[in-house]
Amino acid sequence: MRGVTANKLRSILTLLGVTIGVGSVILLLAVGNGSAQTVQNAIANLGTNTLTVRASGGGGGAEAVATSEKTITTAVADQLANAGLGHVEAVVPQVDSSLTVSSTTTSSSNVSIVGTTEQYFDVTTAEVASGSAFTAADVTTSAKVAVIGSELASTLYPTGSALGQTVSVDGSPFTVVGVLAEQSSTGPSDSNSVLLAPISRVQKSYAGYGAVSSLTVEATDSDSVSAAEGEIEVMLNQLLGVADSDDTPYTITNQSSLLETAAESATSFTVLLGAVAAISLLVGGIGVTNVMLVTVTERTREIGIRKALGATRGAILGQFLAEAATLTLIGGVLGVVAALIGAQYEINGTQPVVLGYSIPLALGVSVAIGVFFGVYPAARAAAMRPIQALRAI
Repeated sequence: MRGVTANKLRSILTLLGVTIGVGSVILLLAVGNGSAQTVQNAIANLGTNTLTVRASGGGGGAEAVATSEKTITTAVADQLANAGLGHVEAVVPQVDSSLTVSSTTTSSSNVSIVGTTEQYFDVTTAEVASGSAFTAADVTTSAKVAVIGSELASTLYPTGSALGQTVSVDGSPFTVVGVLAEQSSTGPSDSNSVLLAPISRVQKSYAGYGAVSSLTVEATDSDSVSAAEGEIEVMLNQLLGVADSDDTPYTITNQSSLLETAAESATSFTVLLGAVAAISLLVGGIGVTNVMLVTVTERTREIGIRKALGATRGAILGQFLAEAATLTLIGGVLGVVAALIGAQYEINGTQPVVLGYSIPLALGVSVAIGVFFGVYPAARAAAMRPIQALRAI
């Protein structure tokens, strides 16, 4: 420790290099992991045993999609649900719109209006935190009832509960029968600022009775998603009169496949960030070599005296290796502390999530770097002959 503190400024600068390297490794791995978890949670919130069918302009183009034969409607959704497909549990149609929603005191523009059926709450991960979801009877009677997101509820009724209140959707009154639990959001729409209503009411008041925006298909279990996708594709082609399976007016998105792809991409992204951070740790190690070489040169007299008094080669080698390892260990501990503090704050919109193994790994690597980069200076010191070292006095 006296050797480490003999030149405080030099030791502090060396510690700083190691601290930045270790802190960067832990924090960038945490950023990559946090980003990965955000994406995976968002996809998982869509349901890993669900498929999404959306109308597209593929094949026949916009004109073909516009024709009744090529249009996915609620009638098509009902036929799919009642077709007795072996791997399909439910088919939920959905129509989307974007309108202004108002309370008696405030309003929110461009709110996502989703018209769907009562099965939506069973198929998706949307949970009603207070109140209840609308019912099949509400869908049948086109009732003016709504379930709203938690953020929309706070916006419209900041000082009280939105439950049981009346909101105006583009001038039409709806009674709030439920408020959703808070959800993680991704993409252009915020799932916490959404208004869900019976599909029959949304079609009657806003969207019309043409094509639906999408179908959410629930497979019997997560292992049957691919089989359900095949059944849906075959049945849709029959219902829509599609002769060529490569020329369909819809696309099917498999949430499970998206999750696997996102996980693979996230792993690659995290490894890349860790590799970039490791470069700074390598630079810190080179700094240790430089400092230890200077130290050996400055302490030639000490080495000569110790050797003259009987210090072995191993004792000299161990002394300078211990000093190098001590420098990097202290720098590593400081780097861990800095990384843990930094992980408490969002970085570019991402909340870092520290990987458990990254802390002992970074500490171990920092000590290993101290030993590795300290070997040459220590070996150089240990190789000095006493008579040569004493001449430096």
